[in-house]
Amino acid sequence: MVSADRRNNRDRRARTRQPEDKDQFTEKVVSIRRVSKVVKGGRNLSFSAFVVIGDENGKIGFSSGKATAVPDAVKKAVTSAKKDMAPIVLNGTTVPHEVIAKFGASKVMIKPASQGTGVIAGGGVRAVMEVVGIKDVISKTHGSTNTANVVKATVKALRSLKDLKSLDIKRKQNDG
Repeated sequence: MVSADRRNNRDRRARTRQPEDKDQFTEKVVSIRRVSKVVKGGRNLSFSAFVVIGDENGKIGFSSGKATAVPDAVKKAVTSAKKDMAPIVLNGTTVPHEVIAKFGASKVMIKPASQGTGVIAGGGVRAVMEVVGIKDVISKTHGSTNTANVVKATVKALRSLKDLKSLDIKRKQNDG
C-alpha cells in the first residue's frame, strides 16, 4: 500500500509536468559546426548548431546552441528560438512587397513572386522561407555568405514587412 505522503507527491508531480507542445513548429538546422577548444589537457570538442523554427503560418524564430553532443546543441537552439518567435506579415503565399535588409556584411533582397513560382533562394534564405510558410518568393544574397548572418538579415527583412492595405487605409483616414 502506498502512503498518503508518496501519493500526494506523485499527484503534485503529475500536475506540474509541462504539457506536450500543442503548436507544432517546423525546425530547420541551418548549420552544425564542430568547435574545439585547446586546454591544458588537450582539446575539448563541442558542437554549435544554428536552427530556424517557424509554424509555417507567419511566425519565425532563430537561435544557436552549443553542447558536447549534436542533439543537445540542436535542442538548446530550438528552446532558445521558441522564446524569440515573432510574427511576419504575409500576402497569401508570398511577401507583400520588395524588401532589402543588411546584417553584418550580408545583404538580402526579397521580392514577391506570382503563385506557382516556388522559393527561388539559396541556403539560409530558403530555410527561413520554408519554416515561415512562404511558398512563392524570389531572393538574392549579396556580400558575405555566412549562413548565420544571411539568416539574420532575412529575418530582419521579413520583420520589417508592412501590410500595405492597412497602411493605405490609415493614410486615407489621416488625409480625410
